[in-house]
Amino acid sequence: MTEILARYSRTAIFLHWLIAVLIVCNVVLALSADSLPDSWVRTVIDTHKSIGITVLGLGVLRLLWRASHPAPPLPAEYPRWERVAAHSAHAALYGLIFALPLTGWMHDSAWKDAATHPMRLFDLVPWPRIAWIVNVEPVAKEGLHTLFGNLHTWLGYALYALVGLHVVGALKHQFIDKHRELQRIGF
Repeated sequence: MTEILARYSRTAIFLHWLIAVLIVCNVVLALSADSLPDSWVRTVIDTHKSIGITVLGLGVLRLLWRASHPAPPLPAEYPRWERVAAHSAHAALYGLIFALPLTGWMHDSAWKDAATHPMRLFDLVPWPRIAWIVNVEPVAKEGLHTLFGNLHTWLGYALYALVGLHVVGALKHQFIDKHRELQRIGF
């Protein structure tokens, strides 16, 4: 009897890998900014912001797609705890796909020099700051800048850990359990 492979749709696969690649690019940019020459830092930070906003938009598209195109069911032979863990990890990944760009945007909106450095997506499209944050009085705004920056950083660490678990889980199913896990999402 031939096994029927439950796969994600092409659109879901494309969005999954595009978001994953953009997140990896943003991690590299974020982690390298402090070691780059000063003349590069502004460009790197602006690119990081642009990719973050792009991930936010793609996350909205992915969530809308997922609402109208449910994920294929996990194989029945997965233990219940693994199915619960997989669903929980996916929910947390979706949360981080939204929370990281939003906290980054909030952090940028509270930046004291935001008025003299307009935000432009990929240096092409003007992008607004969040008005209620921009209009906070300066001392409180500095506190918000620190708060949102710290939150953005810690959510980044949570993302690193969760992506690591996600990858390890997929590889375990593919190579140890001999399930066709990677084929479900595009390989």
